Order: sequence, then structure tokens, then C-alpha cells
Amino acid sequence: MKYLIVVLALVAGSAEAKSIPKADTVFRNAYVYTVDAKNSVAQALAVKDGRIVYVGEEAGVNAFTGRKTQVIDLKGRMVMPGLIDGHMHPQSGGLRMLNCNLNYESLSIPEFQARIQKCVDEDKASGPNDWLEVINWFEQGAKPAGTVLTRAALDGVKTSRPIKVHSSFGHSNLTNTRGLQLAGITRDTPQPKDGVIVREASGEPTGLLQDAAQVLLDKVVPGPSAERNYQATQLALKAMREQGITSFLDAYTDIETMTAYRTVSKEGGLTTRAHFAVLIDSPEDYDADRAIAEVLKEKAEFEQKPDGAKPIMKVDTAKLFLDGVYSAPAFSAVMVEPYFENGKPGHNYGPKPYFSQEQLDDTLIRLAAAGLNPHMHADGDGSVRMGLNAVEAMRKVHPADDIRPAIAHDEIVDPADYKRYAEVGALPVLSFQWERPSIDIMQSMPALGPVRSALMEPAGLLEIYGARIVYGSDWPVDALDEWLALQIAVTRQAIGEDAVTYPDRLGIDPGLTVAQAVRAITFNAAYSLRQDRETGSLEPGKFADLIVLDRNLFQIKPEEIGDTKVLLTMVGGKIVYEAEDLK
Repeated sequence: MKYLIVVLALVAGSAEAKSIPKADTVFRNAYVYTVDAKNSVAQALAVKDGRIVYVGEEAGVNAFTGRKTQVIDLKGRMVMPGLIDGHMHPQSGGLRMLNCNLNYESLSIPEFQARIQKCVDEDKASGPNDWLEVINWFEQGAKPAGTVLTRAALDGVKTSRPIKVHSSFGHSNLTNTRGLQLAGITRDTPQPKDGVIVREASGEPTGLLQDAAQVLLDKVVPGPSAERNYQATQLALKAMREQGITSFLDAYTDIETMTAYRTVSKEGGLTTRAHFAVLIDSPEDYDADRAIAEVLKEKAEFEQKPDGAKPIMKVDTAKLFLDGVYSAPAFSAVMVEPYFENGKPGHNYGPKPYFSQEQLDDTLIRLAAAGLNPHMHADGDGSVRMGLNAVEAMRKVHPADDIRPAIAHDEIVDPADYKRYAEVGALPVLSFQWERPSIDIMQSMPALGPVRSALMEPAGLLEIYGARIVYGSDWPVDALDEWLALQIAVTRQAIGEDAVTYPDRLGIDPGLTVAQAVRAITFNAAYSLRQDRETGSLEPGKFADLIVLDRNLFQIKPEEIGDTKVLLTMVGGKIVYEAEDLK
């Protein structure tokens, strides 16, 4: 018997069946992919008071259908749990929709300058001292290959305004000479902890700032107004419900962001379950107790109490950066073995880890005592190992506590550590869209060497060794496209123009099956947020967080998954998005 409640279908029409409360909404004539423990498939589903009350055969749903029930005939379309994005930056995504946008495109220096010049010329409201912020710069895709942009490229734009260009991958930005002057960055400015001011041979700054060095510029660039933050939140929520996202983790939040979400929530406009991770930074005078106290302070201010099936805000996670990124030109991921130079192992292991192992162990132990989930950024195999070591240390002190530590990105993992995720209960949170050949990945491979290049982005290998794979888009590092990411998780093949240049799969990793990829972005992601008892699968008693698709993911070629369209998004029994194609 798939579901206990299916028994009710056998007594439809009887006195017992007539006493069954009638559903608010019924979906019938559907392919209901439940993502339960057996990946069961049903034909109908009923919702009442924001929760699922029936999943089963078509005939059984009749007992839940009354005169006031909204009946949706899906004509065989696929229903599945709503998507849960386990690592994204939605406020940044929303704000970027309001700025000058380079749209992740590969650009030559003249094209780069022309696009920014157009933004300058069209902005009639700003004065000569107002910052121009430019977003979604595909730094590694500069043409021709190997081009490294400096302030000279921005100085060629006809304006006296200071300019800040955000690299799409979030670990560097570029400014012009005016920007450097306003930030007080000179040849004598010391390198900040955990960051790099890139310099010319003469010692002068090039305008490129990596990782923590970006803060030097952030300090002089005015933050967005409350109104602009509010607009960004609205835009982000709209983008998410159209993608079918019903829960998310903002993996690096701030008070202004949570204030905007709280405003929207009080207005009744929160259309997805919102989780927020508060940053724990690692300055020279790092104090774990003080850092965790700030997380708990923000939790007390912004976390909302449960309200039936309605989406609420949760502040239950701390974010920690252990390193940067392996990609060229930064090479700021911490490695077990050195990066290659001229075809052989060199001497660069990446930067000094942003936390010492002792600091990280102690911090995770204290976070567990406070009931907070640690969410660690670790790109290189050296930082991944540090994260696993810290989780192991935390488990020894808190073996029975329900703490769900995550290690985000995991792009390079030493094979000796594959099995450790399952052993210590650490969750790899992976961005599937990176698991394909692309110009930026291929440019970085020589520095990784042949073995790491063959094993990079190890989703399938980690799955084989028992890790619970979680998906996180990292939006807006890439455009928000959950369905393309699922396609790449399965195919590991390039897309667009890259598919012609790089026709082979990435590396030797076997990739994921469709079912495994779907579970990563539903149930496993719900688990990572300690929300799996309420969401992540379509089972009686859980919140009615679900989506309807225009195609069946299990009846199409994997290469077609990226074209999937969401026709309906429901959160807590409320339809928050409906496409015209559903009619």
C-alpha cells in the first residue's frame, strides 16, 4: 500500500467517505512524481488548509472533491515538489536587475567599453560623482582568450564618474582610476587579510580587487536605499516563483536584505519559504563567541513564528568562507597539492585558509551548541578537507544534535575525502550548471593538472560514495535557470557556442540520474534546511509546495530538460504563479 490514506478511496461514496473534509484544491489526471522514499508516482493529489491530504489513484480523489473544491485537470502533465534552492543570493539577483548589465557575455575590451558607455549615456539622472555599478561581468570570458582587464579599460569610458564592475562569480570587482582614488587604494595600501589588490609590475593597483579586497571599495560605494532593496526583493521573488522555487537559502545575507523581506512578508507578499545565513567573518581579532552572538541577535530580530502553511522567514544558518575560487586568474582556492605551473606542480597552494583549523573546529562546535547550521564556502580540496575535519570535530562533541552542516561548491575534492561526507554527515551543496566544459573552466584546467581536471565537479562520484547531494544555484553568479542546471547534472555537456568548441562531457565523473538530480533540488535541499518533515516530497501531511511542468522529465531526452517551463507554482496551498499555457 503506497499511502495509508489511499484506503479512503475504497470507501468513496460511503458514509465514512462523505465525512472526509473536502479539499480546497484537487489535481487530477496527472503524473505526480512524489520524491518519497520510493520515488512513487501517483495520478491525483488533494490539498486542504495548505497541506496535502491525499496522494494516490485517480478514483480515490473523488472522496475529497466537493462543490467548492477547485478541480484542476492536468491532462497528464507532471507534478513534482517545488524546487528548493540550497544556496543562492536572491537579493543580489534582484538588485542586479536594476543595474547596468553585461549579461554574463564574453566581450572584447571595445565591446566591454561600449556596453558601459551606453549605460552612462542613458543615465540622465546621475551626476559626475555618482557611482555607476555594472553587473554580470564574465571576467574569465574576456576576448581574446587570456585577456585580463584593468582600470585602463574603464578609464576609456567617457565619464568622470567612478565605476564599479562586479564579476559574475562574485570574487572580484574592477574599478577605474577615479574609483581607486575615492577608495584611497594606492601602491602603498597593504594587502588585506583574505584578499588581493592586484598590482602592476610597478606596484600600482590595476583596479582589480579579489575576495576580501573588494571591501575596500564597498566602503565608499553607497549601499542601495530601502526602496531599492524593496524593489529587488519583489523582483527576486517573482523570478523564483516563475522558476518553481518554493524555498531557498540566502547564503550570505545582511540586515538590509532581511528588513526588505520582512516588509514584503508583513504585506503578505512572501511567496517562498525564506532561509537566511548570517556571515561569520574571520578578521585578525576573530572572536567566535562574539560572531555567534551577532548571528543569534539577527535571528531573534528577523526570524518569524510558524503561521500555518504560510511561508515565513528563518534565520538558522551561519555562513563561513574558507577560501576563494580555483578559477583563473584568481587561483584563490586552497589546495591539498599545489597548482601546476608550466605543466608541472608549482609552489602555489592558494591563499592561507581564511580560518585556521583550530578556529573552524571551535566555531562549528559553538554553532552546534547554539542550534545553528554552519554553511561553509569551500572551493578547493584543501578547504573542503578543513570543512570535513571541522564537521568531524563538531560531531564528536555534539553527536546527537540535529545539526546539518553544509560545504558549498566542492568543485575540487580529493578522492580520499569522497566517503567522508557520509561518514561525518556533511552536505555537499553543488551548482550543477558548472559541471560542463566552458571557456572559463577550460582556461583553468592547466593550473589544476590532469588528475584534478579529470575529477573536477564530482557530483556523481560523491553520490556513489553516499553523500547526500544538495543543489544550490549560486544565483546571480549565473543566470537563474534551475532546469538547465538539472540538465547539465545529467549530461555534463556544454551548451550554446561552447557545445561546438567542447563537444565532450566534462571529466570522468558519471554525473547524476534524473531522479538523483531532482532529489537534490527537492528533498535533499529540504533536509539541508531542516525542513524535510514539511516539504521536499509530496506526501500527506506535508505543506502543499508543488509545481506543474510542461513536460515529463522522465519521458524526454536529458538534453531537453533545460527547456522545461513551469506552468504553476503553489506554496502552502496557495497558487503564487500560473502560466497561460496551463489553460
